[in-house]
Amino acid sequence: MSAHRLLASLVLAFSLSAGFAIAQSAATPAGLTARDFAREPAIQGLSLSPSGKHLVGIVSPDGDTRYIAIWETANPGKAPVILGAQKMRLMRAQFIKDDRLGVLAQQLFTVGTQATHLQKIYITDLKGEKWTPAIPDQKASSEDEEFANKTSNPSILSSLPNDPKHILVEDNRLDGEGDIYKVDIYQGTAQRLFRGSDKYGSYVPDANGNLRARSYVDYDNGAVFVGLQFLNTATGQWEDHLRSYARDRNLTSVAGFSLDPNIVYLCRREKDKEGIYEYDLSQRKIIGPAFEHKLFEACAVSQDRAGKVLGFGYRADAQRFYWTDEKLAAIAKGLGPALDVTSVSAEWIDPASGTSAKISYPDGAGAYIRDWSDDLKYVLVEKSGPNLAPEYYLLTDGSKLALLGKARPQIPGDALGDSRLVQYKARDGLIIPAFLHTPSRARFGPGPYPAIVLPHGGPWARDDLEWDPSGWTKYFTARGYVVIQPQFRGSQGWGDKLNRAGDSQWGLAMQDDNDDAAKYLIAQGLAAPDRIALFGYSYGGYAAMAAAIRPNGLYQCAISGAGAPEIKRFQNQTFESRFLREFQRPSVGGMDVLEKAGQASIPIFVYHGDRDVTVEIAQSERFVAALKAAGRPHRFLAIKDMGHQYNLMTAADLEMQLVEIEKYLTTECGPGGI
Repeated sequence: MSAHRLLASLVLAFSLSAGFAIAQSAATPAGLTARDFAREPAIQGLSLSPSGKHLVGIVSPDGDTRYIAIWETANPGKAPVILGAQKMRLMRAQFIKDDRLGVLAQQLFTVGTQATHLQKIYITDLKGEKWTPAIPDQKASSEDEEFANKTSNPSILSSLPNDPKHILVEDNRLDGEGDIYKVDIYQGTAQRLFRGSDKYGSYVPDANGNLRARSYVDYDNGAVFVGLQFLNTATGQWEDHLRSYARDRNLTSVAGFSLDPNIVYLCRREKDKEGIYEYDLSQRKIIGPAFEHKLFEACAVSQDRAGKVLGFGYRADAQRFYWTDEKLAAIAKGLGPALDVTSVSAEWIDPASGTSAKISYPDGAGAYIRDWSDDLKYVLVEKSGPNLAPEYYLLTDGSKLALLGKARPQIPGDALGDSRLVQYKARDGLIIPAFLHTPSRARFGPGPYPAIVLPHGGPWARDDLEWDPSGWTKYFTARGYVVIQPQFRGSQGWGDKLNRAGDSQWGLAMQDDNDDAAKYLIAQGLAAPDRIALFGYSYGGYAAMAAAIRPNGLYQCAISGAGAPEIKRFQNQTFESRFLREFQRPSVGGMDVLEKAGQASIPIFVYHGDRDVTVEIAQSERFVAALKAAGRPHRFLAIKDMGHQYNLMTAADLEMQLVEIEKYLTTECGPGGI
């Protein structure tokens, strides 16, 4: 079928099937609860087997327990095979062969005084009859080795799509750190291909599983650099090609290997925005861009099992793909009309150059290709966005589009308001991107509304205009709040200028950007000036602590989740590595909020998980102790068994956060709540 006919048939022959659908229940906007946003999705993480015969995903009928579900794509009415685990939480399941799954499982783990979470990868068949570790267990010769065997989690480097029996696995155990194995997943045997070392790592395989790139850290006249080596397939020797100096903060990485054995795709920053470039191994030079975006950063290459490039990924309002494959491009183009996706246009100013251009992005929800069978008979489609939790569809033969299930059928999109990608000028003129979430005008009027400024974590991160699984945005817009997510200076993913503008500006100019987001809301008539709070988690938690201390009068209260108030401690931990001392020293610096906790001028709610090993709970406890000693209004909540990252939070953890944050906002935030 030609691409033109495929596109036309997709748009005209759209149909829904209930064969795979998860049971759904309706909920009125007024009846939405924290549980509706926090519970485990009814269905998530779907993927297709290479042949397309089966589909796997994680399901949760009760909103608390996760199960693996395996369907036959040709028999949509047939009940799926369900696999469960008694002691471990099932996090992810993906096909590594047509009849084998790689499963990531997680459980609580405590050794001595260290309370954390343990994750392990297992291989199982499609009936769950046999479970084996991703790499065969080794006999331990000491207690340390036994402990390492239990706690280490190998990483699958490649599923070796062209090899029917083997996968590539990197060993992380104590006596085999960095060893690369070729594992027979049917016999349970492993052949070591490379012995790990303190110097070499980050091996990158090509489509056939041949390890052809690796990196190492070394010194050049005292300057730390990351060297990139490629395997000379003719001589069998590793050869040096490129160096990225830590002080330049511009690391080059391998994005993929071309069908031409001499061409490699590199992620590299030649300009303000990172792009994908072709590197010629024989000439030892970059020969030009494979894919660049003038306004946004690009660093992803999609390839088929033979290594043919199918498309390139870039980060605009969220991760987007430019499909170069004719069939995938036609499918992607047809999904919008088939699933009633509309777009919104905006004028975009590049923070680096100041040039203006028109951009467009999905309005509330978009439709995206997520996976496909090797022959493209089956294509997995996701419709999702800031106003729509993921819905999954199966496209068969390029024409029939069937609903598989909805992640959160209990949440109607019309209850969630509107979401937009916006920009505002900081006080020094720097253009700051932001995501603006406004409540439903039909329910709450035109504003002004109570407002939440929500800076992200990291700070070397960024937000995306997509469904927020934490509920931190849409739970509150459904309750009449306006929420803004400033992409403050220091954020990554928007270009080098915006990122470097945050150097050593923790609690200073970075904090100004958050404050200027609040002023933007006021100027737009969206925020009531006396009803604004700042809430953040991780680095955002630090920003909330800083907001409580800075005497700007913008906020009625602050809410800090898992914040790190001791910038000196953060520096000491980060700079233990010689590489990180050069790579991140310019960016880490500013106000140590613990030293100034006694100056807090507004109430603050501090919460933290007691199994957080990224930012230990003791940091929040010391900050709260300083507030208490100074007689400053505060509240503290320790959440039992919660870790730092989202995947270390249960549905109950998320529900507790939403309930307690809302309670604080309405009762203790400023005089009488906001």
